[in-house]
Amino acid sequence: MVAGAAGSLAARRTVLCYGEGLNPDRLQAGRRIALLSVLVSAALAAAKISIGWLAGSTAVMADGFESAGDVLASGIVVFGFVAASKPPDAEHPYGHGRAEMLTGLAVGVILGLAGVGICARSLVRAFEHYPAPAAFGMWPLAASILAKSVLSAVKFRYGRRIDSAALTADAWNDLVDILSGLTAMTALGLTVYDPGRFLAADAWGGFGVGLIVIFVGLNVVRGTSWQLMDTMPSESLMERVRQAALEVPGVRDVEKCYARKTGLQYHVDLHLGVDPEITVRASHEIARQVRVRLRRQLEWVADVLVHVEPSPWEETTSPPTGPPAPE
Repeated sequence: MVAGAAGSLAARRTVLCYGEGLNPDRLQAGRRIALLSVLVSAALAAAKISIGWLAGSTAVMADGFESAGDVLASGIVVFGFVAASKPPDAEHPYGHGRAEMLTGLAVGVILGLAGVGICARSLVRAFEHYPAPAAFGMWPLAASILAKSVLSAVKFRYGRRIDSAALTADAWNDLVDILSGLTAMTALGLTVYDPGRFLAADAWGGFGVGLIVIFVGLNVVRGTSWQLMDTMPSESLMERVRQAALEVPGVRDVEKCYARKTGLQYHVDLHLGVDPEITVRASHEIARQVRVRLRRQLEWVADVLVHVEPSPWEETTSPPTGPPAPE
């Protein structure tokens, strides 16, 4: 009778312990990469704007102003990593990880606005009469393409490794620089090759750069917005959570399994089925072991909220392992 009463209490027992914050090594790596990006983008922006002005090239200057926007975007990313590294507190029990996601959203908005400005200026320039630009305007474009190729590869690699929305958004930003640099170089090349026929190609090249920037900005905003709306991770990741939980002795089934991203990691909510006849203390210990196992085995899990319920499944019965049926 005592065991039965304890089991009924265990049916609504919830265990929650807040996380200790994001992995400092991952945040430090993100800050270093973002800071390096600020320095490189600042140097490239200064070179393209000044040389583009001397060469009289709208496309090169447009690409330079886009790089100047990169300086602001990367600076925002650095700020986001600094804010996200703060540990949880009474007002933010889930940590400050979403500051990193908000910076990714800000990068996307900056890209979109920069693209609109570049398109507007280039359209005005396309219908003006001006001297043909000089060929030496291609040199900063070539240097930018090379530097941004390296930076983009590094950011994509580390952004996916640490699951950073901001760093991945900044990598897309660098990819925009590569595409815009190629567009500007092609346009400037046509103008230099035959100014009589292709004088407006330089301005239309700047317009093309602006369109690329707008497209990528919208893509970044879309991706980070889905994360801020608590979109579930992939089913393969959720299945890893279920399997890890089922490996803990005493867990009979996983009724529900949800996860939401809070920066570089996920917070997981689990509903576990246990023996309805065990005590509250025993069910609490099972929940604690599940939380510990998930955080140790899955580095992308920040913390776990475990809710235990009486399982309808006997120990000899195999419970379903897929996602729960809709209620």
